[in-house]
Amino acid sequence: MDIAPFQTLLAIAAIFALAGLVKGVIGMGLPTVAIGLLGLMMPPAQAAAVLIVPSLISNIWQAVVGGAFRELVARLWPLFAGIVIGTAIGAIWLVHSGGSGATLWLGLALVAYALLGLFKIEFKVPAAREGIIGFACGIATGAITVATGVFAIPMVPYIQGLSLDRHRLVQALGLCFTVCTIALAAALGHAGELNADLMWPSLAGLVAVLVGMRLGQLLRGRIRPEVFRLCFFAGLLMLGGHLALRSVL
Repeated sequence: MDIAPFQTLLAIAAIFALAGLVKGVIGMGLPTVAIGLLGLMMPPAQAAAVLIVPSLISNIWQAVVGGAFRELVARLWPLFAGIVIGTAIGAIWLVHSGGSGATLWLGLALVAYALLGLFKIEFKVPAAREGIIGFACGIATGAITVATGVFAIPMVPYIQGLSLDRHRLVQALGLCFTVCTIALAAALGHAGELNADLMWPSLAGLVAVLVGMRLGQLLRGRIRPEVFRLCFFAGLLMLGGHLALRSVL
């Protein structure tokens, strides 16, 4: 698919503006929304490649602001190590599979994430086993990220199960998303999915994300977050179901 035409750039910008709006309101959801909607236009591997720059820039800021950077790195390093290993495993699979079945897995990942959010399923991570569980979740997250471009499963439920306060939770998610984005970029580069043709779509996505995030921050105090989250997860459920069904029918 040629992703250079102006109309396609406008569509990509609109998708990232919406994803940025979601992130601005609830503090997460940017890669999930962007990858899900881009998956309607292009293969998941190509969509993930377009996501790299907007995701990295937006998450670095979230990762360094909050005052608990060293504390969180010291606590979450087993998760980060697992993400790197899982991404390496996923990169080998991507090269040999050619991305076959990726749209189905993307749809299923979105459905799983949406169901967790809609039913408010939460996990409690035992402090004594935090490291080993985090390492295992990291491996699974890395592999799923390469296959689908979605960073959320099972990393986000794990982070939410650590009983962090709100500010540390947001910063921890920023750190995790940053590590996932860097690892994903390395995997896509290894698979030959990164090239100069992605520059304009990525820049369009970056500008749109920043605008969308600002609008989301302005809307945050004007709408009920729970209503917005309900609409967000319901939309993800429908989008994921559509992608999964489209890939098998």
